[in-house]
Amino acid sequence: MEAVTTTPAPTTPTDDIALAERLKRGRDDIISELRKLIVGQEGVIEQVLISLFSGGNSLILGVPGLAKTLLIHTIARVLDLKFSRIQFTPDLMPTDITGTEIIQESHDDRGNLRRQMVFTPGPIFGNIVLADEINRTPPKTQSALLEAMQEHRVTVQGKTYQLPEPFFVFATQNPIELEGTYPLPEAQLDRFMFEIVIDYLSEDEEVQVVQSTTAVQDHRFRHMVTGPDILAFQQLVRRVPAAEAVTRYAVNIARMSRPSSPQAPDFIKKYVQYGASVRAPQHLILGGKARALMQGRYHVSFEDVRALARPVLRHRVLTNFHAHSDRVTSEQIIEQLLNAVPVPKSKM
Repeated sequence: MEAVTTTPAPTTPTDDIALAERLKRGRDDIISELRKLIVGQEGVIEQVLISLFSGGNSLILGVPGLAKTLLIHTIARVLDLKFSRIQFTPDLMPTDITGTEIIQESHDDRGNLRRQMVFTPGPIFGNIVLADEINRTPPKTQSALLEAMQEHRVTVQGKTYQLPEPFFVFATQNPIELEGTYPLPEAQLDRFMFEIVIDYLSEDEEVQVVQSTTAVQDHRFRHMVTGPDILAFQQLVRRVPAAEAVTRYAVNIARMSRPSSPQAPDFIKKYVQYGASVRAPQHLILGGKARALMQGRYHVSFEDVRALARPVLRHRVLTNFHAHSDRVTSEQIIEQLLNAVPVPKSKM
């Protein structure tokens, strides 16, 4: 299964402006189609779209019944991409995710029996892969996703297979059921661009959900944006400029979240065991570029960085025993951190 890769032709600034306008229209079209089935959750949808447009994977946290699976499946339908769902359980094996080699028998022209090893792809070979309740399987099986999430490929029996593009992993976790679960390794957590938190809907939105889901449903989606468009948008996002001051601001937020840093505030040193890695400012800037384009801007602002700090840092700022004792959450620490890191005076 060899992947065919093509090098996109260089674009001119005029081409980029036209593509940026397509991205913004595409965002509106996707949201319009999602609204046929998904009610509310504007912030969640924005973060999922930023993940798609910037090529990131996301961890989705929410109690049962808040449409985590429905949201991701609907996005795959709207984008006309192959959706693959993996239900993580304690007995799930790595080969149940990546695939395995099996013996296949055939006959040659002379009728002689031949046996050969043939690779059978696993459910990871999709465009949008939903790792449902990822923390219900042991770390050994969770690690089967590491290479796929980072390199967009898997290695089985010493052979490497490229995954289809575009490729995304959206993993879900239930925050209230901890019985029979396994904490995600830090290396696994760090590969998720965002930790997206889905909360309860408002009363009116919940009434709307009940009315629509208890009636006859026949949802048909227009495919206004497809896989090739997503790949083009991802390349465009990386061409958006980010001023050094904005990049330095993102880096300072990450550096001050680390208790070993001399610049770390006292509350970080008291409550944080491990701070954000280098991936944090990378995702702050990359996500900020996608957010800027979605809002019709062609540069990253300090506000883009601040708006994405919570989903980028939630799973990267790991609290210690003192934080648990004082009931201090990572969300509260991030809020204090944003207040502690000064925003540069210059305006974007």
